Amino acid sequence: MNLEPGTISIIQLAWSRLLGFEDGAMAGTCHRIYREDNNAPLLMFVSLFGKEALVGPTWALDAAKDLTGVELSRHSTLLSMSRPHGGRGLGEAYLYFSDNLPSFPDSGPLVSSDPAHARALERLCPPDDVAEVGLSAMENSCVLVDESSEPPLPLAGAGYDIWEGILAHLGVLTAPDERRRGHASYAVSVAVEESMAAGLIPQWRARTDNVASQRTALRAGFVHAGSQTSVVLESGAVRGEAEQRG
Repeated sequence: MNLEPGTISIIQLAWSRLLGFEDGAMAGTCHRIYREDNNAPLLMFVSLFGKEALVGPTWALDAAKDLTGVELSRHSTLLSMSRPHGGRGLGEAYLYFSDNLPSFPDSGPLVSSDPAHARALERLCPPDDVAEVGLSAMENSCVLVDESSEPPLPLAGAGYDIWEGILAHLGVLTAPDERRRGHASYAVSVAVEESMAAGLIPQWRARTDNVASQRTALRAGFVHAGSQTSVVLESGAVRGEAEQRG
């Protein structure tokens, strides 16, 4: 499955803006582009559709000149580069996108947009998962609910934040006892359909060590398009983490 050329162009536009470049930078002829920012809260390397971008202080850009894209995409590389400057690990993740409307089974659990159900689902999940997804804080979210339970039991939820008015950055959360039952894929399909109806392009980010998230993305029809690797710099610990989450 491939993305339409028009979809790719729009994603490149969005990421050019996210990284602080001119609108056409990620679609340009240069294989790798750099943006120097000595006040950057993050050192960030993005590979997208075969193009590479690095944003960070002068010392990082100088150190990166002799490194390959494979090396820069490794979290360990950026940590080593930034450690003398207070660098702290943030993450290495794959980026996925979709431009196909999802298909649905004939029937499924109740879909709720009640924020209380999102908070109830988070109470059932490990704190690390809750923090990574941030479902209840998302701009748009939905939760699958088992109505046969009393009170109704949340099974899984998905939602998205809007980036640059273009991308729907998705996240999904599933109750531990309800995993591997297709609930995550169903919830994602609902969120994808809603985001595409709003004129947005669904985006999925999965940590490189989170195989379950990667599989869910592929099952939901997403296409792998690149990676994003970031470390927080000493001067921007709080602000940097907020920007990484979007």
